[in-house]
Amino acid sequence: MTSNHSILFEQDEPSSEQKDLVEISKKVCVEEINAILKEKKHQIATALKVCAHCTLCADSCFLYRSKEKVAEHMPSHKFITSIGVIYKKKGKVTMEELYEMRETLWKRCVLCTRCSCPLGINIPELLAIGRRILRSQGVYHSYSEN
Repeated sequence: MTSNHSILFEQDEPSSEQKDLVEISKKVCVEEINAILKEKKHQIATALKVCAHCTLCADSCFLYRSKEKVAEHMPSHKFITSIGVIYKKKGKVTMEELYEMRETLWKRCVLCTRCSCPLGINIPELLAIGRRILRSQGVYHSYSEN
């Protein structure tokens, strides 16, 4: 007689959505985030003050141009809604916020470094800092995901 016990106790691999819910429940290490922010404090603060929201950086982004010029793909929008938020909140962000930023920093940016700001803001470096902060908290894009 064949046993069905293995079928009854076998569990399916959790979906990426289920894994994200588990990850979101983890705590954010504010001290670790602030250590990274401290290294680049002047650059981040200057960028946030200097950005004139002129949108001139937009056309330098091929994703922005290819995605019907949706604001979420604009380079300035990407850094303001990721590293800008983390900086303004002094690192006191939730894991859920970090997962939302993951979409911006990995799915809306390939970090090709082509984005350019006429005012001299180094947008690629700011986005790289954002990725570094997210990775420090275990939040990153899994390339096995769609």
